[in-house]
Amino acid sequence: MRYRRLGRTALQVSELCLGTMNFGPQTSEADSHTIMDRALELGINFFDTANRYGGHLGVGATEEIVGNWFALGGDRREKVVLATKLYGPMTDWPNDGRLSARHIRAACDASLRRLQTDHIDLFQMHHVDRTAPWDEIWQAMETLTQQGKIIYVGSSNFAGWHIARANEAASRRGFLGLISEQSHYNLLVRTIELEVLPACIEYGVGVIPWSPLSGGLLGGVLGNEDTARRQSPQALKRIAKIGPQLEKWEALCGQLGEQPAAVALAWLLHQPGVTCPIIGPRTSEQLDGASLRALDISLDADALAAINAIFPGPGGSAPEAYSW
Repeated sequence: MRYRRLGRTALQVSELCLGTMNFGPQTSEADSHTIMDRALELGINFFDTANRYGGHLGVGATEEIVGNWFALGGDRREKVVLATKLYGPMTDWPNDGRLSARHIRAACDASLRRLQTDHIDLFQMHHVDRTAPWDEIWQAMETLTQQGKIIYVGSSNFAGWHIARANEAASRRGFLGLISEQSHYNLLVRTIELEVLPACIEYGVGVIPWSPLSGGLLGGVLGNEDTARRQSPQALKRIAKIGPQLEKWEALCGQLGEQPAAVALAWLLHQPGVTCPIIGPRTSEQLDGASLRALDISLDADALAAINAIFPGPGGSAPEAYSW
């Protein structure tokens, strides 16, 4: 396993981030613990969760599964760079969501209890809150940092101008500000290349792509024997819409002698500003498969050009991509 600095910090994280969203709703607690143990064996030290994860088991269930795993000991907590998120409503009460200073502090304490730890390494805002002044947000984050409850702050689903405003406001307060951004980024969704990626590079914010395989579409769906995934109405609609591109994509991966999922992850790791994509295995077999192979794939200029020909980006950085 190789490691990269997270943004402009000295923190070292693995080139793959273990996403836990399936833990509970799709994967039993016992199997989730097995996957986390295997991740540590492989050298994956960066785990991502959120206070809202849990699906039909209820909000907070996934954090509880991770917390129960930490409680097993064996330096599990000490080896992990732990990231969680807040924003969405946890109850029907008006102040139990979004980014008021009150909710930020309450959400942190609740996550600490569920995760059975005394600190969160990376506390992330799951969405921007246009009603919350940045001075209010940073005051709460500063308090949590001073209390030793969090170490770093990150964002998710922010626009480039949100990242700029957030870090300029933090700088005025003498605070470190955002050090990472989780964005929807893959070969089918490249709009962050317009403004989010340039902003992150400028401010030293590490990019953590989520949905790197676009819900499995980039994982070899045309030749996949997983009929349940291929035959769902939503999957069939998406496949029909971009079928010609997928045919070219899977043919190219065949020429490269690699699985499509591995190439899609490797492509992300070749992009400027990207720290590590989030993978969300439901089983240990998925963890040991294409995800690990991606770390050993080196895409030359010809391969990158061929990929870009199939999945063109938005045309460059802003404003050049849409202005003269």
